[in-house]
Amino acid sequence: MSEMLGYKCPNCNATLIFDAKSGNMRCEYCESEFDPETLKAYDDVLNEEKELEGQNEPDWENVSSSEEEWQDEDKAVFACQFCGAELVTDASTAATVCPYCGNATVLAGRLSGMLKPELVIPFSKTEQEAKDALTAFCKRKPLLPKNFLSDNRLESLKAVYVPFWLFDVETDARYTYNATRVRTYRRGDYRITETYHYLVRRAGEVGFERIPADGSAKMDDTYMEAIEPFDYSHAVDFATAYLSGYLADKYDVKSEDVKDRVNRRISESTEQLFRNTVQGYSSVTKRSGKIDLREGRVRYALLPVYMMNTQYEGKTYTFAMNGDSGRFVGELPVSRRRLAAWFAGIALGSAAVLSALVAAVMFL
Repeated sequence: MSEMLGYKCPNCNATLIFDAKSGNMRCEYCESEFDPETLKAYDDVLNEEKELEGQNEPDWENVSSSEEEWQDEDKAVFACQFCGAELVTDASTAATVCPYCGNATVLAGRLSGMLKPELVIPFSKTEQEAKDALTAFCKRKPLLPKNFLSDNRLESLKAVYVPFWLFDVETDARYTYNATRVRTYRRGDYRITETYHYLVRRAGEVGFERIPADGSAKMDDTYMEAIEPFDYSHAVDFATAYLSGYLADKYDVKSEDVKDRVNRRISESTEQLFRNTVQGYSSVTKRSGKIDLREGRVRYALLPVYMMNTQYEGKTYTFAMNGDSGRFVGELPVSRRRLAAWFAGIALGSAAVLSALVAAVMFL
């Protein structure tokens, strides 16, 4: 059995949860509020108390040949410290809510040692704001089925701290471009075009800080990149208090396994940055380029994400929202009838323009 951690109100002993609106730990029963920073020492106290607890037990011999321990590397069993119920979680779950007593619990053992995050961005958006964002996202979508907003069924809304690797790196880059300038003029009966060719070189240093790459195998990388950027000025030193009342996962994808994706983002961003400095030419094509990476650093963080699933006509649609900035992304269904009408409108508009042009020519 692994360790579970929960925060109790000093006034009434009820469970404390992190409130995204106020940024404090809040008791839902007596409405007391506490600064999360003051609860950081709570972890140390628990560790000290744990060293003073416990009891030696004899080596019990299992005499039943029919009993066999059930093991599943993808699952783990925890005892809720509030009601004693056994909870089965995924191997990557670091914070959850007991379905029996409703208390928020943090699986502290999964966030210790090498697994402990360096920083966390607390949730600043509420669940209601996430639901409102879904409604706003669906508005003014001309190809959306007319009854999607009324008939879709929100199956799940999860506020989860997603594990991210944050990469800092310095780069030395060198690029060479082929560029042209074109001049066209008339001389008598002739139209003359002159093309001047240039070899353009660029070199410099670029520093990147906190390039995020999610470390969760179950999170869609495309969605996680689409809800960027995260505002790291809102980041604080990690404390388990911020996880209370939310779901949280520990990483199950190592930093080594996401480096190719990060290197690709660095390469694309650097290339675009240097390309934007080549201005004033008629055409520019890259001839060669080289990037040297140095002084790399990787940090582990938990970042706030709302994940939503809705059902519509038997199909599941997934949405994600940045729990700090509110940036919202997702996939929406397309009405075939509205799509056909849209294309018909384009064709009709084109035909009207063509008819107007023909009429104008006829009356010239």
